[in-house]
Amino acid sequence: MVGSGPNGLAAAATLARAGVSVTVLEASDQIGGGTRSSEGILPGLLHDECAASHPMAVGSPLLSDLGLDAYGLEWRLPDIDCVHPLDDGQAGVLHRSVAETAAGLGVDGRRWSRLFDKPAASYDVLQEDILGPLLRFPSHPIKLARFGLPTTLPASVLARFFRSDPAKALFGGVAAHAFQPLTRPLSSAIGLGILTAGHRNGWAVAAGGSQAITTAMAACLTDHGGTIETGVRVSSPAQLPPADVTIYDLAPAGISEILGDQLPRRTGKAYQRFRYGPGAFKVDFAVEGGVPWTAHAARQAGTVHLGGSFAEIVATERQVSLGQMPERPFVLVGQQYLADPGRSVGDVHPLYTYAHVPNGYTGDATEAIVAQIERFAPGFRDRIVGLQTRTTPDFAAYNTNYVGGDILTGAKTIPQLVFGPRRTLHPYDVGLPGQFICSAATPPGPGAHGMCGAHAAKRALGYLERL
Repeated sequence: MVGSGPNGLAAAATLARAGVSVTVLEASDQIGGGTRSSEGILPGLLHDECAASHPMAVGSPLLSDLGLDAYGLEWRLPDIDCVHPLDDGQAGVLHRSVAETAAGLGVDGRRWSRLFDKPAASYDVLQEDILGPLLRFPSHPIKLARFGLPTTLPASVLARFFRSDPAKALFGGVAAHAFQPLTRPLSSAIGLGILTAGHRNGWAVAAGGSQAITTAMAACLTDHGGTIETGVRVSSPAQLPPADVTIYDLAPAGISEILGDQLPRRTGKAYQRFRYGPGAFKVDFAVEGGVPWTAHAARQAGTVHLGGSFAEIVATERQVSLGQMPERPFVLVGQQYLADPGRSVGDVHPLYTYAHVPNGYTGDATEAIVAQIERFAPGFRDRIVGLQTRTTPDFAAYNTNYVGGDILTGAKTIPQLVFGPRRTLHPYDVGLPGQFICSAATPPGPGAHGMCGAHAAKRALGYLERL
C-alpha cells in the first residue's frame, strides 16, 4: 500500500482482516493524509489539518465493518449541524432532523421535507449505491432513481425549487462543497449526498480530532498483522518491495510519476488528462470567547458557511473556476470544539476555516477570510489570539494528492464524477496486473468514509483469488 490516507488505511485494514500480509508505505513522518490533527498555535489547542466534519463517514459501511469504536473512535455531534447566515440577519439552519430543519425554513419547509424526508429515511439502504461506482447495476434501483434524478440537475436549477433566500443559500452552501460552478449539470450531486447523509447521521466530528480516525484505522490494521512504515517516499517501481498486489492511495499524477512508461498507454494518457479543481486556502485561528455571530444559531453550529446569497455563491464559484480570486470568497468555518470541548484551552477556542481559491493560487487570502467572518460576526477580529495559514502550495507539500491545493483530489466534472480517473467500468484498476488505485480520485470521492479503499480492496481480493 502506497499512501496512508483514510482510503489507503481502509484498503489495508480490509485486506489484513481477510488474511493478507500488508505493508503500508507512507512518505510523511505521520500517517493519515487529510485526517490529521495538531496543536499549531497554542499548546493543547487542537486543530484538524484538513478533514473536519464527517457526515459521510459517521455511517460509512466500511468504518462500521472495521469496528473502529473498539479502537477508540468516538463521534460527537454539535447542537446544530450547519448555519448559513445572510446579510439581512436571516439564516438557513440545518439540523440533523429533517422536520426541525423544515420548521425553520418557513415557506420552504414542506419543499425541504419533500426533497429529503424519504432519502434520509432510507439512507442506510441508499448508501450501498451512493458510496460506490456509478457505472454498475444498483442494489436498490427504484430508491436510487428517486434520489438520483435531482442530483443530475445544476444546483442553480434545483435551487429554484425553493422560494426563500435562507433555503436557497443553505442548499447552495452545501452544494459548494463540490468546488465547481453551480451552473453545471450534476453540481447538485455532492450537496444532496452530504445533506441526505447528514439528515441521517448528523455532521459528526471525531472526539480528539480527525486524527482519531487515522489512529483507530491504524490500530485495526496492526491488530490484524499489518505493518506501517513512515518516511518512505516511493518515486519509482524499483523502490517497491516484491508483492502480489500494490494499491496506491495517490492522485493519478502521483501514480504516473512512479510508474511512468510502465503504465498502459491509455491509462497514462487518461492520468495525464486528469483535471484538478480549485484550491483551498486555510487559516486556523485561536479565538478568545468564540465567534460573536450575529445569527445566534451559528453560535451552536459545528459548521458555518459564509458566502452570502445563493446568487453570490454562484458568482464566486464561477470566478474561482476561471482562475480569478473573488473579493468575497466562499468560506467554510468549522467550530468542532462545540461538539468536542477538549480541543479548546480555557476560553480560547480553535477555529477552522478555508476559502475557495483558484488552483495554485499564490496570494494571501487571510484578510479575505477574516473580512468574511467579520461581515457576519462584527468584533471577530478583536478576539483573534493567534493564527496559522496553509496556502495552496503548502497543501500540495502537505499531501501530494492535493495538486495545486485541490483538497478533493480532482475536479468533480461530469466525466470524473461518473468514471473516476479514467473511462472504464473498473475505476480502481490501474491497467497493470495486481495494480490498483484507491484515492479520492476514484468513486465515491472525497471524505473520511474509506469507501474508495474498500472498493479497491475488493478488486484486489478478487485478483488474489485468481492467482
